[in-house]
Amino acid sequence: MLQTGILNPHVLELIARIRHTNTLVIADWAFPYWPEIETVDISLTRGIPSVLDVLDLLTPVFKIGRIWQAEEFTAVNNAETVARFEKSFGQIPLTREAHVDFKKRVPHAIGLIRTGDATLYGNIILESE
Repeated sequence: MLQTGILNPHVLELIARIRHTNTLVIADWAFPYWPEIETVDISLTRGIPSVLDVLDLLTPVFKIGRIWQAEEFTAVNNAETVARFEKSFGQIPLTREAHVDFKKRVPHAIGLIRTGDATLYGNIILESE
C-alpha cells in the first residue's frame, strides 16, 4: 500500500501514461471542461488542493522539461502569490503566453488534473522531459 507521495489512483494512472514531450494540465476549480482529454477532478473545496500542492508532489517524481502559464497571471496576482509559484517552478524553464494561446495547448495534453485552486490564471501546463 502506498503511504507517501501521490496516493490518488486516478492521478497515478494518468501520470503513468505521460511520456517524453507529452503535456499535463494542472488547473483551478473553474477551468473549463475539455471533452478531448481525460480530466481527473481532485477538488475538495475552494483552495484545496492547490495547483502548487499538486506540482510540489509531482516535481520529485516527474521529469518536467517546461512549464507554460498565462502571462495574465503576473498582472492580476500580488507579488507574494507570484513568488510562491516561482519558488515551486524552481529552475524549470517557464513560458508565459497570452491566456488565449495557453488554452490552445490544452486539447493536446494527455490529461488534466482539476484542483480546488482559486488563484487567477494559476493554471499550468507541464511538458515532460
